[in-house]
Amino acid sequence: MAVVTRGFGGRRPEPEHDIPPGQFVTGDFPVLSAGPTPNVDESRWELTVRTETGEGTSWTWEQLMALPAEDVETDIHCVTHWSKLGTTWRGVSLDTLLADVETSAEFVMARSYGGYTTNLPLQDLLDGQAWVAFEFEGEPLEPVHGGPARLLVPHLYFWKSAKWLRGLDLMDDEDLGFWEQNGYHAYGDPWLEQRYA
Repeated sequence: MAVVTRGFGGRRPEPEHDIPPGQFVTGDFPVLSAGPTPNVDESRWELTVRTETGEGTSWTWEQLMALPAEDVETDIHCVTHWSKLGTTWRGVSLDTLLADVETSAEFVMARSYGGYTTNLPLQDLLDGQAWVAFEFEGEPLEPVHGGPARLLVPHLYFWKSAKWLRGLDLMDDEDLGFWEQNGYHAYGDPWLEQRYA
């Protein structure tokens, strides 16, 4: 007589990638937004970086496309517990955009078409850590995922990668963005599970 134990399947396979604690891997790309998707046409899209002194530098879509772009392969992690592995993006490094910007600021407020905001330390946007992304998996970035261009800061929870990016305000003092004012962590490191304040 055979012995059968229901629910026992042996050892679980080791995951191929490390993922932050509390996360599960998804093959989908869930759509989560704080509001409706704004309709931002590339002909009227503009990105402005404003320093703590009020000085601004702006790029039109054509000017952004004329800058050197990079291909980025990275995992992304959402505060709602999903992780998507091995995603591919194309965008302009923040190192390129901020190369000629004179600042002593330590913080940044990312601003989006539609009114969304999120705060970050400036050092987290430099040294090859962040991009203004305009392609995902070889295609133009869809509006529901932040197109025509979004911030991509993959080492932080994905709410920090502001969709529909329109501006970066450099600040001497930290101010809180939309989700941070509503109880999310000011920094958002997925490896430390910094989900909530």
